[in-house]
Amino acid sequence: MYLYLKALHIIFIVTWFAGMFYMPRLFIYNTEAQENKNEEVRKVLTKQFSVMMKRLWYGITFPSAILTLLFGPAIMFMGHWDKTLFESSGRWLLIKLCFVLLLYIYFFSLQKILKQQLKGIFKYSSMQLRLWNEVATIFLIAIVFLAVVKSAISLVYGVVGLILFIAVLMSAIKIYKKIREKK
Repeated sequence: MYLYLKALHIIFIVTWFAGMFYMPRLFIYNTEAQENKNEEVRKVLTKQFSVMMKRLWYGITFPSAILTLLFGPAIMFMGHWDKTLFESSGRWLLIKLCFVLLLYIYFFSLQKILKQQLKGIFKYSSMQLRLWNEVATIFLIAIVFLAVVKSAISLVYGVVGLILFIAVLMSAIKIYKKIREKK
């Protein structure tokens, strides 16, 4: 039973992340659609992006987040990881759970942006949303490395690696922005 629950947990993590990767892209496209000078085109695009965002969020992303949250603790208790959580051998899991908590905060920030955009409120530029889009990638890398390596000993190396990855990611975003501005 444990392995079946673990498989379901991984499946819903994948679908949850798929939604969190694509939702900000829809925010970006919807935001950029507001810059269209043709009001009729802008209305059509806004309506279409609203439908797409609602379907993605309420049909895939939100249910996957809930199911991930249900299956995660189930496999943690069935695998007896809860007993080592505060021991040195389980410290990796404690750190991972901290990242998961931050990931859920990020997830709810996406829900807030969704609700704003559905009401026609666009607080963020497409560039700000592009940066925000990369946050899920950072969490994914940190969480997967902790889950696979299962070690908190190399925490310093992990943090340094994560900071370097963020620096490379931010540089790539700036380069992409310059390329877009030239066109």
